[in-house]
Amino acid sequence: MTHAEVSIAVFAKAPVPGEVKTRLVPLLGAESAAELHSVLVRRALATARAAALGPVTLWCMPETGHPFFQSCAEAYGVKLQAQAGGHLGERMARALEAMLAHGPGLIIGSDCPALTVDDLHAAARSLATHDAVVQPAEDGGYVLVGLSRPVAGLFEGIDWGEGKVMRDTRTRLRAARATWRELPARWDVDRPADYQRLMVTGLLAEGPA
Repeated sequence: MTHAEVSIAVFAKAPVPGEVKTRLVPLLGAESAAELHSVLVRRALATARAAALGPVTLWCMPETGHPFFQSCAEAYGVKLQAQAGGHLGERMARALEAMLAHGPGLIIGSDCPALTVDDLHAAARSLATHDAVVQPAEDGGYVLVGLSRPVAGLFEGIDWGEGKVMRDTRTRLRAARATWRELPARWDVDRPADYQRLMVTGLLAEGPA
């Protein structure tokens, strides 16, 4: 390997109908939207494990006891960790702090089925030479973030519901005088148009890319 061991945190909510993929509920219904969420979480875990970079932990929201999370731990051989309270930035900061105690760390979500093993390898290589790595999402957010050292204030003051997350993240990286690399943008599945795109690509019928 050309990079040190890199931990991966997969962030996911429990697949409770009406609480996940809510923008897809009018199209799919609450139950089917929750099932899609479950499929996407499993794909993210499979991709993270296939990358073989280091330990993979499923960071669970709201807590680890949901049967879905328990089944994921058994199926993919991953550890479970509760995200606990606070806004998304606070939860991500805690996860990276935990990983950085042992080496570089990456966080991915479950909304991006287009994320590949090669993307994760590229992110790991980036952390060998940069303080941070980010993979933008086409909607203005990002699908992956990683650090090789702590970056103060990286997740503070960001409106996670808006399309300015990536822009604000660049601002904070510059303010911290951090070095970073950006990987090619990917798309995630949030809206009906994204679901239609997902169906056209056939990604869910494939294994980790």
